[in-house]
Amino acid sequence: MNLGPQSNAAHQDLRDAVRALCDQYDSAYWQKVDEERAYPEAFVDALTQAGWMSALIPEEYGGSGLSLTEATVIMEEITRSGGNAGCCHGQMYNMNTLLRNGSEAQKQKYMPKIASGELRLQAMGVTEPSAGTDTTTIKTTAVKKGDRYVVNGQKVWTSRLQHSELMLLLARTTPLAEVKRKSEGMSVFIVDKREALGKGLSLRPIRNMVNHETNEVFFDNLEIPAENLIGEEGKGFRYILDGLNAERILIAAECIGDGYWFIERATNYAKERVVFGRPIGQNQGIQFPIAEAYMELEAANLMRYKAAALFDEKAHCGAEANMAKHLAAKASWEAANVCLQTYGGFGFAAEYDVERKFRETRLYLVAPISTNLILSYLAEHVLGLPRSF
Repeated sequence: MNLGPQSNAAHQDLRDAVRALCDQYDSAYWQKVDEERAYPEAFVDALTQAGWMSALIPEEYGGSGLSLTEATVIMEEITRSGGNAGCCHGQMYNMNTLLRNGSEAQKQKYMPKIASGELRLQAMGVTEPSAGTDTTTIKTTAVKKGDRYVVNGQKVWTSRLQHSELMLLLARTTPLAEVKRKSEGMSVFIVDKREALGKGLSLRPIRNMVNHETNEVFFDNLEIPAENLIGEEGKGFRYILDGLNAERILIAAECIGDGYWFIERATNYAKERVVFGRPIGQNQGIQFPIAEAYMELEAANLMRYKAAALFDEKAHCGAEANMAKHLAAKASWEAANVCLQTYGGFGFAAEYDVERKFRETRLYLVAPISTNLILSYLAEHVLGLPRSF
């Protein structure tokens, strides 16, 4: 079943290639990974070997040199196939902070190894227990001592760190009381986990509703070489935003993929399931919610492409990235509810995958940025309303 004009026409060769790989990892594979709360190593390794994990790395560094728009197609196809792109999307958006703001020496050092799969840049340490999404109030500090920075503090919800050799870390290098604007005085570093683990860095896994590897991370006098500073000291918040806009657009695409998966499943089931002598899809009570969810998804998909196009043009896209993520997460969640309702009791059975995907897509109404913060951002920065916090 083919849904959506963009999904049919845009980047068809790319879609076909990613679908062919995803088809090798069927429902049984993802159910087993979910049941065991495991990391889908085989799937991520296959993505890496096929070059999809290095999609955004320029060809000069051994990558595929694709646009963010094309990268969103990869993420969409993973979720649309029934998989979970949360296991691998971090490397896609983390890349932009390094690509857009790192030195040539840093890119030469890390990019070819990331492209080949020797290194993974899956983790970003930004969120803290007390700050949450109020990033400007983070307390993790990095104090320069000679040719090194000494880091102390704590992060939370740092995803995929157990399956990543490298991590981007945002830390305050100038105390909050000494800066003119709260967004100043923070810096971004590359942390090599192989050198840091047990030498000032430790982590604790957080068990959660979704099979998603995420952690608390602790820094106790961790020493980082000064050469691992990305860009200029004190400008890290702006650099991180490059990655966060990409993150929101990529996750919007994942939600779009989830949404199409739910609608396709609901539609097919409604045609096949016979109750009271007729297919349940003949009833408008079943038809209308599916049709409504489909329309919402198609509208969100258009904003996804608009945001990605602006990002690829290096134009300002903060509002569009936020809107794409918000609309796609809402549309996917509505499609998930419709699908579960259509399946009825069978939707709760793990063998149908609906309950697994239901849990997975629910995350994106909360993370990586909550619905309310997106609304606040648009109210203030687009509509010109007074700042609410």
